[in-house]
Amino acid sequence: MADSPLAIDSLHLRLAAANGLIRRRRSIKPEQMSDEAVDPMILGNILENANWAPTHGMTQPWRFKVYEEDGREPLADGLQRIYRETTPKAAFRQDKHDGIRTKIFAAPVVIVICMARQESGVIPELEEVEAVACAVQNMHLTASAVGMAAYWSSPVFVYTDEMKVFLRLNPGDRCLGLFYLGWPKEKENWPKGTRSPIQERLEWFE
Repeated sequence: MADSPLAIDSLHLRLAAANGLIRRRRSIKPEQMSDEAVDPMILGNILENANWAPTHGMTQPWRFKVYEEDGREPLADGLQRIYRETTPKAAFRQDKHDGIRTKIFAAPVVIVICMARQESGVIPELEEVEAVACAVQNMHLTASAVGMAAYWSSPVFVYTDEMKVFLRLNPGDRCLGLFYLGWPKEKENWPKGTRSPIQERLEWFE
């Protein structure tokens, strides 16, 4: 029996909603965020949706450390120290060092993204990293749905052992970056995005 017109219309509406949400997502940097506070209810939903990412073996390897308000101070101090300790003298840049603190305080919420490695090691580490990436995408999509700005940053020093020590991670765990979250300064001027055709990245076998 053919689908009813109502069922077809419902399918099209759901597809349009999914397309609109996914294609609306943008990376909006901390310096483009306002100092408007993030409602705890919204933040709670963003984090809860991260928890529904796909995960092989239900290991749920994502771990998040959430920094707000004065809690950002020790984070900024720690990241600047790690940058100083892990950057070769010839590569050190004062503007980058100072920019770490500027970015931390430009975003009302900073979420440190971590992966907790299962002790058994049954699930390949790469799959655990992929699961965390899916969780971050869930956060980013949820933020975009309510008009919030979000940005996943991964400066090279977040992958260091010094970062692990600072975050009190276990030896097998990993930090995968910083997720900046806030409201855009220009709420009515959402950035436009573009992609080249998906056909350029497809191999189709029939």
